[in-house]
Amino acid sequence: MTEIAHGAVVVLPGEAIVSRWWRTIDKGVLGALVLLFAVGLLLGFAASVPLAERNGLQPFHYVYRQAFFGGLAFVVMLGISMMSPHMVRRLGVIGFFFAAAAVMLLPVLGTDFGKGAVRWYSLGFASVQPSEFLKPVFIVMTAWLMASAAEPNGPPGKSISFAVLVVIVAFLALQPDFGQAMLTIVAWSAVYFVAGAPIAILTGVVACVGLAGVFAYQNSEHFARRIDGFLSPDVDPRTQMGYAIDAIREGGFFGTGVNEGRVKWILPDAHTDFIIAVAAEEYGLLMVLFIVTLFAFISARCLIRLCHERDTFIRLAGTGLTVLLASQAFINLGVAVRLLPAKGMTLPFVSYGGSSLIAMGALTGMLLCFTRTRPQAEIGDHLLSNGYR
Repeated sequence: MTEIAHGAVVVLPGEAIVSRWWRTIDKGVLGALVLLFAVGLLLGFAASVPLAERNGLQPFHYVYRQAFFGGLAFVVMLGISMMSPHMVRRLGVIGFFFAAAAVMLLPVLGTDFGKGAVRWYSLGFASVQPSEFLKPVFIVMTAWLMASAAEPNGPPGKSISFAVLVVIVAFLALQPDFGQAMLTIVAWSAVYFVAGAPIAILTGVVACVGLAGVFAYQNSEHFARRIDGFLSPDVDPRTQMGYAIDAIREGGFFGTGVNEGRVKWILPDAHTDFIIAVAAEEYGLLMVLFIVTLFAFISARCLIRLCHERDTFIRLAGTGLTVLLASQAFINLGVAVRLLPAKGMTLPFVSYGGSSLIAMGALTGMLLCFTRTRPQAEIGDHLLSNGYR
């Protein structure tokens, strides 16, 4: 059997785990993730100071918290990236049941913190948003089911994963959290497409989503208000969207200067949902393009490496996780420039938020694990091992 995986990889007997990890990890993606977190800390120094002042805290209280949760996220990311794909699959499947149970219990035990949507558990010293953790483990679960379905005499994994998707999306919509529900559908569809889904079925899924959107518009004032605001030809300058657009326009190419921005003193979510507005105002279009380039590099690099992967589960899970990461970044950026309706969604590794940071650490840890170089058999041997003659 010829050992190939994005180039020849030799397994050295008795090699230390850390040494093997460093030799096989995608250092380009790892470096880009570190840069994203560094940008998040830099913007946190600007965006979170007004929030700390409003809450009567030390000026850099939220910066310290972001650094703490970011450190935990990197520990989680590095730990998971050192695991084998088999261990990550087991972790994802077990984690899915815990995360799904946590989401389902939110109507009973959760809180809305006065925001109108029950999405969090209050721990006193911190809060946890279980839907952030549900997304990556659901993708791993979906990939496992669909990969199993591709094996001879395998279970109906595609049908089971679709049924699970419907249940998960229903509970997310009840919070209500239509943004996370849509993001989950997009990532699941990407896995299903790579697994060989007929276009007719994907078209049916899109039609069902459209019908669900019409139903939500007619029965949810919260959803209808956001859609109406998005479709309106005029933007109220006194809304979050209006302030964000003005900040982006004021920033120009090079920004107004460090700590010279005004939008962070006006927007209540400047440190989370609209962090890109702070970046655009103080550092200009160049900073925004730098952030976009980092996300594009991570996504393209992972997808290119996954194209050479012969293990069905790894290919499906890696693709789904990449689409999940890229889609969340796209939604956050799209909302800030009014390409999409307002959705309360963080920018991965850049926005403030403990649950978001740690969940993204787990997601990128899985992604780094799946894109590590490893020995693989030639395609003929792979097909024979799966029962094809």
